[in-house]
Amino acid sequence: MTPPTTPDPHAPFEDTDDVDGIDLTPRQAPPVGGGSADRGKRVAVLGTLGVLVVALVFMAYQGLNNATVFFRNVDEAVEQRDELGDKRFRLQGSVVDGSLESDGTSVRFAVEYGGVRADVVHLGDPPELFQPDIPVVLEGAWSDEGDWFASDRILVKHTEDYEAENPDRTDDYVGEGTSLE
Repeated sequence: MTPPTTPDPHAPFEDTDDVDGIDLTPRQAPPVGGGSADRGKRVAVLGTLGVLVVALVFMAYQGLNNATVFFRNVDEAVEQRDELGDKRFRLQGSVVDGSLESDGTSVRFAVEYGGVRADVVHLGDPPELFQPDIPVVLEGAWSDEGDWFASDRILVKHTEDYEAENPDRTDDYVGEGTSLE
């Protein structure tokens, strides 16, 4: 066997593309960061950001929509009945004495404000402080026919008279940093 020959470092370079069967032709390298895997990652990131933006917009819309449950006095609500339609809002007035009727599942009564009266049907039990001649705020909407207010929540607004007449009941709820006013 003959020993391998070492190339002469001073000999001129031979221009060949094939040395002992190995192709040494320069090749184009793929662009950095431009492969299909990177493109897929970019699409996934953009898709996730898109979903997050849509979710945030939806939550903001719902929050603003729920926060815009407007207060209407009875006289305003009756005057704007057609405009309000079936939109939810809060109706404010005083419970008319002698109008209270209960059938066990609902309570029917009338509220009045500014000399205008509206009939109300409330589904469920009213709060303990609910009684004639007290101011209330009702959440709901006009009925389909528009001739009565369909309530699903009653908020009782008590006056300073309640606090003066029942100091033992209000003192229990006043803690540090809170006030009844």
